Amino acid sequence: MTLARLLELAALRAPDADAVVDGGRRLSYAGLHARARALAGGLARLGVGRGDRVLVALRNRLEHVLAYWALQILGGVPTPVNFRLAAGEMRYVLADSGARVVLLEPDTAPAVLAAADGRDVHLVFVGPDAPSGTQPFEALMQEPAKPVPAFPPPGERDLSLILYTSGTTGRPKGVPRTHRNHYAGAVAHALQCGYAGGERTLGVMPLYHTMGIHALTSMVAVSGCFVCQPEWSAAGALERIRDERITALYLIPTLFYDLVHAPAFDPAAVGSVTKLAYAGAPMLASLTEACVKAFRPRTFVNHYGSTEIYTFSVRPDVHEKPGCAGRPGLHSALRVVTASTERRVGPDEVVAAGDRGEIVARLDSEEAFAGYWNRPDADAKALRDGWYFTGDMGWIDEAGELWVSGRVDDMIISGGENIHPVEVEEVLARHPLVRDVAVVGEPDERWGQRVVAFVVPAGPGLTLEALDAHCRASADLAGFKRPRRLVLVRDIPKTASGKILRRLLRDGDYVESEA
Repeated sequence: MTLARLLELAALRAPDADAVVDGGRRLSYAGLHARARALAGGLARLGVGRGDRVLVALRNRLEHVLAYWALQILGGVPTPVNFRLAAGEMRYVLADSGARVVLLEPDTAPAVLAAADGRDVHLVFVGPDAPSGTQPFEALMQEPAKPVPAFPPPGERDLSLILYTSGTTGRPKGVPRTHRNHYAGAVAHALQCGYAGGERTLGVMPLYHTMGIHALTSMVAVSGCFVCQPEWSAAGALERIRDERITALYLIPTLFYDLVHAPAFDPAAVGSVTKLAYAGAPMLASLTEACVKAFRPRTFVNHYGSTEIYTFSVRPDVHEKPGCAGRPGLHSALRVVTASTERRVGPDEVVAAGDRGEIVARLDSEEAFAGYWNRPDADAKALRDGWYFTGDMGWIDEAGELWVSGRVDDMIISGGENIHPVEVEEVLARHPLVRDVAVVGEPDERWGQRVVAFVVPAGPGLTLEALDAHCRASADLAGFKRPRRLVLVRDIPKTASGKILRRLLRDGDYVESEA
């Protein structure tokens, strides 16, 4: 199976069903398939062939969806990038991917045009008034003067996509994925989230991120509808949920927080939503409870995975066990092994149940990549003896379920004791006046490192003294884990997938806030 075949079958199965909605624009499956084929021909006329990368610097919009499916049909390789990248970052990804064509729009034009200066690439502009040196996207959709040469369909082991990891440190890494990987991921996501035929999801997680891609592909697997939201706002999301009768939400915890705390939130207007799933970052117990109260979902899933291997584990009914990452997914096998930043640990060094260690995933998953793009150094670090070393810390509880407790590199060692940021964050988040929190270690002359907590107030009246008293009173936080410094900040820096950028906090890149 390939992604091209997945779309073709959806068009045969449900030709008149809504496939994609973007504001007032709407395509059925028959329309999406026909227009994607036409665009595939236009891209072929530009010289895009099997295995050629196409950089996509677009928001979640109809043209992005069309480009994704057109390239699946053609055998080209969509390489979507964060539309907020600066010119230097865009130049790096363009050079590293070796893309032959770039799709851009008004918001991304300045960075793309600067990045492409002096490079031999075709620039395709989405929107009115195409800048000099670019050609209009719509021109690719027009009937050619001469027939387009037939292009052979891609195979399941051909590349389907390259995603660049958002990266909490250093340069982003390209993660190549095959048609086989993405077909397996689409089916797994649909099954693991309990999707039924005709599901409708909010397409707001960016299509340069694995959550956005699988929201899109899983809808095609069940003949469902992908409702585009190009830019996040809770009010805009609530309007789309109401007007388009959205049934399933797959979001990072931050966006769920925004929804349930939005002034315009009306339980009656979101009654169509019956299925919730989150990924990208841990969800605190207080937010889990708020989501259950707001949506009363029939299904509530914690999906734990990565760009490299889409699914590690899944916890259905996570509200019954908040924070738990559950058991291995449909194609997955996991272990927790000794965590070390000082030596190369093997996959057989499994820790005892209840002990923390590094989570590793077997690479024979249908959803697993085979190695990074042009990065043998990263392969050597992460891939060992058939296992992918995630860099995440976790443990297996007495029921055999997985819990994730931060990153190996984020572990704080204070006075010889290991302290995991997540366990401190969980305690602080229980304070009613705490909206968000991140914990890091900073150098300390006596203890080696000390615990520092950055807290976003949920309202006025929060004091550092009250937070300290809250930690002292907690039965879940040993004295040596209590933050030695507390800072009130306006927000916590995060990646697009919701992961905390702790290095920015350690470097002082934050704005203090008055409670």
